[in-house]
Amino acid sequence: MQPSLRGARLGDPRFTSSGITPADADALIGELLAFAAQPRTAAEIQCWIEARLGVPPKGVWWALRSYAPLLHAATGGPWSFGARPAYVAAGIPPTLGEAAEQALQTLVLRYLEGFGPASVADVAQFALVTRARARSAMGALAGVLERLTGPDGTELFDLPGAPRPAADTPAPPRLLPMWDNILLAYADRSRVISPDHRKLVTRSNGDVLPTLLVDGHVAGVWRPVEEGIEATSFHPLPRETWDELADEAQALVALLADREPGVYRRYDRWWSALPGAEVRILPEQMP
Repeated sequence: MQPSLRGARLGDPRFTSSGITPADADALIGELLAFAAQPRTAAEIQCWIEARLGVPPKGVWWALRSYAPLLHAATGGPWSFGARPAYVAAGIPPTLGEAAEQALQTLVLRYLEGFGPASVADVAQFALVTRARARSAMGALAGVLERLTGPDGTELFDLPGAPRPAADTPAPPRLLPMWDNILLAYADRSRVISPDHRKLVTRSNGDVLPTLLVDGHVAGVWRPVEEGIEATSFHPLPRETWDELADEAQALVALLADREPGVYRRYDRWWSALPGAEVRILPEQMP
């Protein structure tokens, strides 16, 4: 994503108003990564940029934090980053130019391992690159990839010998987390979520609520509560499905036992507007 992010950020007025050039920004990355060898707050980095360049740092930092190889450094307990995140160098150089195209080919292979068969549009959507770049990467892999025809005639690609279960293969109920890849992996997401449900689950700012997956399709949402997992289905579900979801919830409660209990609390306001056909606390019999 670095080339796409770099182009978008370095052409934005928030960056260009600083008066420095894209070349200046690129040249600064090496020094920035050295400075961020240990976690640094945004305020510390902006002070460093201002001292280094002599320009208002806000727009420069806004651009660099988007495409420089930086990671968020944990500032609290497990899975917790707090309201004032810190940043640390990722330990890898920027991937631009020819290296970026080679990296995209690697990503295509990894993507197809998890989500194939898929189209050029699917790859472009998942990688957040243009379809032209995705098509070029898949063209470079022509001798490696298997070509298939989708139900609607769309050309699909997959890895040779990759498992492709029959259409009637059972898909057990699952509790998917926010931003789960299955909801982000395809240009046509109707294969896993209906357009009406997508409006409920995927918010305008890009957030994707934690979901119930039933028969391979989104059937509702869930969130942790004091008693366990609150599951809201968008339509009535059979008893056996609730039993299977309860088994999933039992395992999830154990996983979340030492995590921040209110990790989704900032999204609570969205639950009040959801159409809940059924709401249950899972597992129904807490140990």
